[in-house]
Amino acid sequence: MWWGVAAALLANALYSVGFVLQKRALGRLPELSAARPLRTVLTLTASPAWLAGSLALAAGFGAQLAVYRTLPIAAAQGIFVSGLVLLLLLSSAVLGERTSGRERNALPAVLAALIMVVASLRDGDGVGRTAPWPTVLLVCLPALAAGIWLYGRVDQRARRPHRMPTSGIGYGVAVGLLYGVSSLAVKGASSLPYGDGPVAAARALAASPYPYLLLCTAAAGLVMSQAALQRCRASLIVPVCTTVSCVFAAVLGTFAFGESLPAEPLPLALRLAGTALALGVLLALPRHDVPAPAAPLHPHT
Repeated sequence: MWWGVAAALLANALYSVGFVLQKRALGRLPELSAARPLRTVLTLTASPAWLAGSLALAAGFGAQLAVYRTLPIAAAQGIFVSGLVLLLLLSSAVLGERTSGRERNALPAVLAALIMVVASLRDGDGVGRTAPWPTVLLVCLPALAAGIWLYGRVDQRARRPHRMPTSGIGYGVAVGLLYGVSSLAVKGASSLPYGDGPVAAARALAASPYPYLLLCTAAAGLVMSQAALQRCRASLIVPVCTTVSCVFAAVLGTFAFGESLPAEPLPLALRLAGTALALGVLLALPRHDVPAPAAPLHPHT
């Protein structure tokens, strides 16, 4: 169990570093657009700094596979939310992003949610290994469609003239839905039987819906997330995306993979309260960035 907690914290660190490196690289690239996916991909892959961030994210993905083999999905998602703390610290120190008072006040709440979820873990907690594919598709396909539709709506509204600058909440929710689907696909792929050799493992993976869900979310998520990250603060859009993804995967993943919640009252209360607190942090974040005050005009003397 504690090996899974360590792997989850390592994944948090890798994801936070990866997002910050990508955000820093995006500031030096021309404007990206989700409406031009091929041009966006070519622009990104030509940037060595952006590729370095992608390598960190890929390493985090590998750590995430180990997490899902050792921890229940609801507990794993609760720990992943703790990565928001490191992300906010790095975005402030490396990117120079200014956070609002409400965002700073969210840090202790996120830490409290992490402590609650970790305290709810027990050595006997069951880890779901299989899920009926129709159930997985019933959960994932509507979420994919909703994420793409929401992103399009937010992007269209953000481009209207004379609108207050968006903070990225809508972008984060849309991309978070895609990454929530990706989390379920990773969970499913990590749970397949791989003990009969690489050929049998490859066949089992190809016969499941998981690699195809990962392909869809990777392609759409790459273009959408990078265009949004270029326009909005990493210190807001990534925490929103992470929180939506974690809550989505924890609630629907527990249902799809048949994982039961803790039977004892105290661990159950801690698990539910920690997840609810993480969701409350999302709802408390500001929806718009406050424009920077204009420099005072000094009349000529």
